[in-house]
Amino acid sequence: MFLYSALLTLAAALGAPVWGWRMVRQGRYREGLRQRLGSVPGHLRAAVQGRPVVWLHAVSVGEVIAATRLVRELAAALPNHVVVVSTTTPTGQRVVQERFSPDRVFFFPLDFAFAVRAYLRVLQPRLLVLMESELWPRVLVECSRAGVPVAVVNARMSDRSLPRYTMLRTLWRPLLRHVPLLLAQSAEDARRWISIGVPQERVEVSGNLKFDVQAAVELSLTRQIGRHIPPKARVIVCGSTHDGEEAVLLDCLRNFLPDQQVMILAPRHPERIPQVESLAKASGIGTVRLSEWRLSPDELRTDAVLLVDTVGELSALYSLAHVAFVGGSLVQRGGQNPLEPARYGVPVVMGEHFENFRSIVAAMQAAGAITIVTAASVGEALKTALATELTELQREQSRALFQREAGATQRTVAALLPLLKEPR
Repeated sequence: MFLYSALLTLAAALGAPVWGWRMVRQGRYREGLRQRLGSVPGHLRAAVQGRPVVWLHAVSVGEVIAATRLVRELAAALPNHVVVVSTTTPTGQRVVQERFSPDRVFFFPLDFAFAVRAYLRVLQPRLLVLMESELWPRVLVECSRAGVPVAVVNARMSDRSLPRYTMLRTLWRPLLRHVPLLLAQSAEDARRWISIGVPQERVEVSGNLKFDVQAAVELSLTRQIGRHIPPKARVIVCGSTHDGEEAVLLDCLRNFLPDQQVMILAPRHPERIPQVESLAKASGIGTVRLSEWRLSPDELRTDAVLLVDTVGELSALYSLAHVAFVGGSLVQRGGQNPLEPARYGVPVVMGEHFENFRSIVAAMQAAGAITIVTAASVGEALKTALATELTELQREQSRALFQREAGATQRTVAALLPLLKEPR
């Protein structure tokens, strides 16, 4: 840990000029800096005073959404406890403040002993719950020294991460022994975590929490948009797109797709909206931002793209789709969750890079509910999907896939509660 702390300090010192410049240029790099450096905010001190605490950490928007139901069910199961939630990114912080009591949310401390210890002294948590794969060596060691059990839930190990963890397995193995419970999304994820050093008896498969986040189809937003879709128009929802995908999709809109369609495009990172607007303008395609449109709703144009510049609403927007494209898959990002549109019986088009969801894609292929494409074939695939409705059997198979994955939240809560009963 001494060597790790020394290297981390050196990296921080060498990177200080770059980060300082970014803080001057972009406010998001300054946001929450005091909290990250161990200054526990007053609202958090007041919220936890005199009460036992469960601390849950979710890195960004995706993890916050996945944790939403878990936080609520933990709070219901532990009425005498306070569940507090930390995030790493500013966008995650905004979403978590919208979904939970703002006095119980904060930025996760940097992995320095002084910052981590400051939060442990104030919170004195009975349990730290880490979402997915957000493991920090200093946090694990300091929690172990303080007698705080650490559970990793909704844990996954992507194809990209596995080689890095495997290469450093000798270093990670003793650190992972500080984790008394790891709940994996799938049997393959469990196998991978065991292979890099988590003791097998501490690993369980609980499923994916994201399948328990039931988006409300009847959100006022989806009703509002639905009323402004032209009568004969077909809707394409392109979700969680990355750099390199929007240009392909805009080209499809211009060259492959029929005239009567509305495209809703949701970049994975909303800060890229200006870049996507520039791409559309260069292609001769108009755009309107969702945040601006909802202030003055009008009939959606079939010659323009509705850009989703908000967070946390994509899942519900899939309910409007006649076909959905799931991003992070034409480029090497491992893909996003294709079951989000499938829950509504929507046909899905996805690129070849779906490493993060192999088993789900295989099951959807067997049900005839997903089409795997390349950048060259995505236009024809979208056009075909718009012209061909899924059969009712295919729709039911898609919905059944989603339902089979549900229940992870209950399994996770049931596995976490015994950790709170163990002596500290």
